[in-house]
Amino acid sequence: MSDQTPRFRQVLDQFAGYKPGKAPSLRRGTSVKLSANESPYDPLPSVVGVIAEAATRANRYPDNAAVELTSAIASRFGVPPAHVAVGCGSVGVMQQLLEAVGEPGAEVLFAWRSFEAYPYLTELANATRVEVPLRDYGHDLPAMAAAITDRTRLIFVCTPNNPTGTVVGHAELTEFLDQVPEDCLVVLDEAYVQYVRDPDAADGLALYASRPNVALLRTFSKAYGLAGLRVGYLIGHEPVTQAVRKTLLPFAVNSLGQAAAVASLAAEPELVDRVERVIKERDRVRHELLGQGWTVPPAEGNFVWLPLAERAAEFAEACDAAGVAVRPYMPDGVRVTIADAPANDAFLAAAADYPHRA
Repeated sequence: MSDQTPRFRQVLDQFAGYKPGKAPSLRRGTSVKLSANESPYDPLPSVVGVIAEAATRANRYPDNAAVELTSAIASRFGVPPAHVAVGCGSVGVMQQLLEAVGEPGAEVLFAWRSFEAYPYLTELANATRVEVPLRDYGHDLPAMAAAITDRTRLIFVCTPNNPTGTVVGHAELTEFLDQVPEDCLVVLDEAYVQYVRDPDAADGLALYASRPNVALLRTFSKAYGLAGLRVGYLIGHEPVTQAVRKTLLPFAVNSLGQAAAVASLAAEPELVDRVERVIKERDRVRHELLGQGWTVPPAEGNFVWLPLAERAAEFAEACDAAGVAVRPYMPDGVRVTIADAPANDAFLAAAADYPHRA
């Protein structure tokens, strides 16, 4: 028998696949998962009912064009249906975008550290990643503008930035966009936009409207609490949405997800109340961490960031010993999801017990 194995792309030897946030260890009777930026709340009862009803038709393929969902998103944000494209979570739409622009010699530009899927999805799309270091935990837009070349096809701007939680200001983003060539696509990754309360934060919808090379990425996984159903969407001008639709894996957005997303949009006033509860807890957790002596940048997502550098793994292990799972990003820091008050209190107790503040 030959010891040879099938041949795969060499790029697969250079990195591991995406690793989701780990579950907590069962210790001290506590089990709290704050590692995946999930909503702490179940879908609303009305949404659960729609999911259950949709499940009775699971023998049928979903609507590949997601007509009802596309129309609902367009109506909610006051944009033409032709300006909306959907995918398997915002990360699925991200992959569709990269498939549309990626080829040898093409560059994809983003800040680092930012969303951990950017680097490996870029390389899988056969493009070259260009990473620009953060400044004060946020995007260094002048440095990013200076990094643009004639090979730059796509720029990701993650706001609020995952995992640091900072937002990009409207004025600074406008100035940056004025420097981007018209044939280079800028994608505002707004997965956590519902949690933003900074009045100076960029208004992606307003900016996209007059700029054909700007698009928004959003998701139903976070504020809407549908992480398990994988529904994301893009808002952009027709050349962008057409390209995204061409690279969609057939039937990628399942029928339960489509039905739940439409129902969630209809129930949005109730969901907004849940978002406000998370924001209140986020501000409380950050205030208490600052009181304990931690460095915590301003937080505009459903998480906080502790810039622990090389001690990130050690702190995560200490939290795990207390039954609390957080997300370490070596060698930069730790991201902690905001959940309900009891879960947050368990984390704050673990943080208070850790001897080395930052």
